Amino acid sequence: MTPSRQAERFAPEGIFSNAAMTPRLIRRYCRIDAESETMLERAMTRLGLSARAYDRILKVSRTIADLEDPDEINSAHVAEAVHYRSLDRTYWT
Repeated sequence: MTPSRQAERFAPEGIFSNAAMTPRLIRRYCRIDAESETMLERAMTRLGLSARAYDRILKVSRTIADLEDPDEINSAHVAEAVHYRSLDRTYWT
């Protein structure tokens, strides 16, 4: 995603990055399909993740999708974000 496109997305919100999204903004800009939702719920249960981790995974999924330039987050983006989260828990806890 080009910086101008991300700036355009967040201009009305007063932020400049996915990391700065509030829970309300996450719900607006990080919508996922039913398949991705099911995958994420399973990962949350299996890894014992919190609601805060859920939001972080959605933010990372949005970033991954932005790097590929699609408008929508798909299950591959969510799976990659979950993978990064599981690595984080493995090596940093």
